[in-house]
Amino acid sequence: MNQESGGTESGGAVEREATGSRLAVVIMAAGKGTRLKSRRPKVLHEIGGMPLLSHVIAAAGKIVAPADIYVVIGHQAERVRVAVEASGVRFVEQVEQRGTGHAIQCAQAAIEGYENVLVLSGDVPLIRPETIEQVWNFHRSEQAAMTILTAAPEDPTGYGRVLRRSPDAPEVEAIVEQKALAPDQQAIREINSGIYAFRTAALLSHLNKLTSNNTQRELYLTDMASLLRTAGERVVAIQAAEAAEVLGANTIAELIALDATLRRATASRLMACGVTIFQPDTCVIDATVEIEPDTVIEPFVQLLGRTKIGADCQIRSYSVIENCTLGDGVLLRQGCILTESRVGDGAKIGPYAHLRPGSDIGQDAHVGNFVETKKTRLGKGSKANHLTYLGDTEVGEGTNIGAGVITCNYDGVHKHPTHIGNGVFVGSDSTLVAPITVNDGVYIGAGSCITKDVPAGALAVARTRQITKEGWATARRALQETKK
Repeated sequence: MNQESGGTESGGAVEREATGSRLAVVIMAAGKGTRLKSRRPKVLHEIGGMPLLSHVIAAAGKIVAPADIYVVIGHQAERVRVAVEASGVRFVEQVEQRGTGHAIQCAQAAIEGYENVLVLSGDVPLIRPETIEQVWNFHRSEQAAMTILTAAPEDPTGYGRVLRRSPDAPEVEAIVEQKALAPDQQAIREINSGIYAFRTAALLSHLNKLTSNNTQRELYLTDMASLLRTAGERVVAIQAAEAAEVLGANTIAELIALDATLRRATASRLMACGVTIFQPDTCVIDATVEIEPDTVIEPFVQLLGRTKIGADCQIRSYSVIENCTLGDGVLLRQGCILTESRVGDGAKIGPYAHLRPGSDIGQDAHVGNFVETKKTRLGKGSKANHLTYLGDTEVGEGTNIGAGVITCNYDGVHKHPTHIGNGVFVGSDSTLVAPITVNDGVYIGAGSCITKDVPAGALAVARTRQITKEGWATARRALQETKK
């Protein structure tokens, strides 16, 4: 039983133009991942800031259009679908998980109109588009019925070995599980990655010949190699340049090892493009992060999600930036946290500033020590340097927000906006009770509680009159002494 859907389709056959029918990609993503000891679907565990499956989809998407990618889902199918459906891929449901061969049987109706099909694993996230394309080109040039991507890791324990007709020949004689290796085969390091290319007609004509004569009682796609060879078809292999590309994760420890490999590769790629990263092993940089040349990243920085950082920036230690865009020449001092915000060219942030979602800090603006902003725009050259909260606030250009200023934007039910104009001076320890507008050129005296709109060029002072009683403190101390 299988169900196929993608985009707005609810199921059934998928129409394809002839020009796009040469190659389909099927990604295996139905498994549970029992050894991870997790309730989360295996392919939704993350490395480099993205689910394992998303990495594979992104790589495949460099080779074919999303509509030609079919993700086979099964365990917690709806959760997996929701996680990646924005990529535009299609889905095939494997209701009962009976092995990789059965997964392709479920996808048969989806792929039968294609000339060739590439099979990838949703839990092999380091596979590169270049390697997928290499397999595809090799498969076509060899005119093979089946092409196997292999690798030669330092420790091949646990993997099936690929036996070639001769060491330099592309033809495959057999794929042998480790426990079935003969003594003279124990030294073979070339492994089967589980990534294949097939000529679709050859695959489908033998697909129903797969049997479950194994301890797991499952249908294995690996067995297609022997079926096709017996039928006189050509089965070949090509070895990946880096064994790490084909490694999966069956335990959390293996998952973390893949994450470390990916993050090292990301840091190396950025440094090769002119970014300075001090002690890169201490930094957490997601694979989707973009950084321009001559930016300096200090140790213990986290750059997450779709963050983009311009040129000539300095990101000081212990800062965390998630899904933000920073312009050129930005200085981010120590310990800042930025989420879903924008920072303009030349702005200076921190130390220990917190830009919450919706913050937009203008060119050459300053956000300083222990300042928090939320859904706030700070105009060009404006400053909020100390101990301030700006929420739902629009601040013009050249305005100075003094220490301890608070915009009171929440009445317990609704959020209200504060508008502060250009060239305004807001004195320290003032509170602005929203909704309120402070127009251009206003001066607000320190310690004021402003509850009404202030017209342009005005002085606003809202505080109680100071009372001074001379000698009062001296007399009180004397009275206390007499009581002892």
